[in-house]
Amino acid sequence: QVQLVESGGGLVQAGGSLRLSCAASGRTFSSYAMGWFRQAPGKEREFVAAIRWSGGSRYYANSVKGRFTISRDNAKNTVYLQMNSLKPEDTAVYYCAGTRTSAAHFLASSYDVWGQGTQVTVSS
Repeated sequence: QVQLVESGGGLVQAGGSLRLSCAASGRTFSSYAMGWFRQAPGKEREFVAAIRWSGGSRYYANSVKGRFTISRDNAKNTVYLQMNSLKPEDTAVYYCAGTRTSAAHFLASSYDVWGQGTQVTVSS
């Protein structure tokens, strides 16, 4: 079973950038599709981005398309989320998640491994 630990969150001004990292333990990381989700106070957890095990297919929520980039380094057991042109509405706790199924990548229920989350706060 893979375990996930996020890092890289923090406080940034609108228009700034952050890069989140999600480090995975376990030898089967490369077989997992990985996703990033976020949850703002009082709101449901929402899909942000996902990447297949090979890194060849990437998916984004419309709200972050063109601003965020998901990538992975299977040799380092790490998935990244580069966030540029940040907006106050991007403020949330960001979670990485993994799944070995080919279920819908945008559904939180498709993922069976989750990290503890990292806070991202964007000030206006």
